[in-house]
Amino acid sequence: MVLILRVPCLALILALCIASVSVRCQERELYAREGLVRLVRLNEAPLDVNSNRTPVVFWHGMGDTAKGSVSIDALALEKRYPGIQIYSIQIGKTSVADEVASYFSNLNQQVQEACEAILANDYIKKIGHLNGVGFSQGAQFLRAVVQRCPLKRNGILFKNLISLGGQHQGVYGLPDCNSPTLCDYIRRLLTLGAYEKEVQEHLVQAQYWHDPMNEKQYKERNIFLADINNERHVNQSYKLRLSRLDNFVLVKFEGDEMVVPPESSHFEFFVPNQKKDILPLEQSPIWLEDRLGLPSLKETDRLKFISLPGNHLQYKMPWFLSEIGDRYLDN
Repeated sequence: MVLILRVPCLALILALCIASVSVRCQERELYAREGLVRLVRLNEAPLDVNSNRTPVVFWHGMGDTAKGSVSIDALALEKRYPGIQIYSIQIGKTSVADEVASYFSNLNQQVQEACEAILANDYIKKIGHLNGVGFSQGAQFLRAVVQRCPLKRNGILFKNLISLGGQHQGVYGLPDCNSPTLCDYIRRLLTLGAYEKEVQEHLVQAQYWHDPMNEKQYKERNIFLADINNERHVNQSYKLRLSRLDNFVLVKFEGDEMVVPPESSHFEFFVPNQKKDILPLEQSPIWLEDRLGLPSLKETDRLKFISLPGNHLQYKMPWFLSEIGDRYLDN
């Protein structure tokens, strides 16, 4: 049995590595042709240079684009709060490039370039602060911007960060997978391939793949999530920058079949060495060792936990406007 399983495992690793080399070439060609990360404005109305409203930056999820489904949210916000400026992070010049980059890219590079795009935006520099809304995987990417980008040094404050169905402790599961045995087997294969160097550097979802059956490998070899969660060592700058937020809002979808486990949206994850029971946030190392400053955010009522019924990102616009817009974006 061991020999039978080992062959497809090695084949998967080889296939993923070969695919990653191809992706790396495509990435280079893409960036050469399309350019870097940019902020695209989603407003229908012309830019109101006299407005003093805090601008909002979106980061979309997997398989979406900067001008895709998030445009619905942008239109609703613009109608409710006239003068608000809404920007969306886009990779490259086209929607096609942007969608591809949500699967194949290096997240550390994306985050660095998103930081540079924000710092270079004239309107954001003029206002001096911004709010952010991250959709699905875009939530942890935008959190990385908060933690890594020297915004304050450049006269900009990141006020409120909204995470809609983010995966802040990563994922360990397959969407809509109804066969536990098959899921277990594929998880094992993906884990073997996900932490390979070539795969880590070029496949987006591998960069927040979190294997509870092998925490050591995750912490040592994951190039993105393990870093922004201070798994290897505590980067005090990450803690300080996150602690400056006025509010950090974490929205979980209770019936989420895309985020496995759904509790990852609230910084919770499986108990190590098994894949069933969830370790409560306040019993986890990220909390007990104060790796990100979450306890102080909670003590000062700036860390908000919201749970909604339904599947991934299945919220109603009236809820978004009243509970997110009115509370955190109308400033």
